[in-house]
Amino acid sequence: MSVAKRIIPCLDVDKGRVVKGTNFIDIIDAGDPVEIAKKYDSEGADEITFLDITASHEGRDTILDVVEKVANEVFIPLTVGGGVSSFDDVRELLSVGADKVTINTAAVSNPNIINDVTEKIGRQCIVIAVDVKKINNEYMVFTHGGRKNSNLRAYDWCIECQKRGAGEILLTSMDKDGTKDGFDLEILNNISSTIDIPVVASGGAGKLEHLYDAIEIGNADAVLAASIFHFGEFTINQAKEYLKGKGILVR
Repeated sequence: MSVAKRIIPCLDVDKGRVVKGTNFIDIIDAGDPVEIAKKYDSEGADEITFLDITASHEGRDTILDVVEKVANEVFIPLTVGGGVSSFDDVRELLSVGADKVTINTAAVSNPNIINDVTEKIGRQCIVIAVDVKKINNEYMVFTHGGRKNSNLRAYDWCIECQKRGAGEILLTSMDKDGTKDGFDLEILNNISSTIDIPVVASGGAGKLEHLYDAIEIGNADAVLAASIFHFGEFTINQAKEYLKGKGILVR
């Protein structure tokens, strides 16, 4: 049975504002998170992902008040991440209205956090965010908002995350992020074909064909995009109609 593919707009949030960068730098302001989230909800987004992009780097907790405001205004699943480093952080985010929580840096530093959270709450609400960059022909996992090479191979790490109970992988290509010239289909296909949990493609969407390629060639279960939606190039609905026209089952 085929599962409907999801379209997920991503809100990168810095100090309470939605921002967008290229290759994880050159950040520009894109608006108020509550207003943007409401717009995506009304346009038919399947989920919204909300990432506090400087939280791990600056050692701050995720901005709970903004998450709560967004959760109060939208009626689709809300995935939240950034600076999540313990079971208590996960519980706190779920308590203010997040449906799923993404963990990145803390999971690499202490993989047992994955087991801990999934055993206590269940795997359905844990997403491991994996930021990858190609170094000497090998895809490596980066942490701290893309600032540190963990020396872990992406392929091995995603397999380990699945074994430890992660419910989903959010795979972001740092090389492609914000470039708008398409997802990294090589690593996407490599990971999606290897593990059994859903893989969300992130980093590089610039036109609707890229969403199709991520699903068709990259085997992604969901596609996450920011630039093409934030700046009004396409609506969620246009993306869904385009994919439907290409024979992709969407919600």
